Amino acid sequence: MKSKLCLICLLGLRALAVQGQTKINSMETVAKPVTCKLTTPELQKRKATVIAELKALVLVRKELSNGFAYEFSGADDILDKLNTFIKTERVCCVFFTFQLTVEADKAFLSITGPEGAKEFLKEEVDL
Repeated sequence: MKSKLCLICLLGLRALAVQGQTKINSMETVAKPVTCKLTTPELQKRKATVIAELKALVLVRKELSNGFAYEFSGADDILDKLNTFIKTERVCCVFFTFQLTVEADKAFLSITGPEGAKEFLKEEVDL
């Protein structure tokens, strides 16, 4: 019985690790490091194109304790841009958590993460 329980525990820990955080105990987790996978020139190009375009579309920017929240128009073309941004950004910055909420005429994007993610957003992404 103990071996089955240990196997179940190990499988559970492995599943959590695959999701990006390994649960140590009920109160503690190990977070992903706050580093972008893009090279400096790639990040600069992204800031000058995709991110600059989105930045121009931000209606409201709100600082959160662990990131930022942004309000956009809910137009279909803007939703497409937000989805594309999320799909590409989550590949290079795996430490971010994205939440997109859409209402009839508005879209809200929050980008949060572990300690250091907010500063990374402010200094490197500058959205």
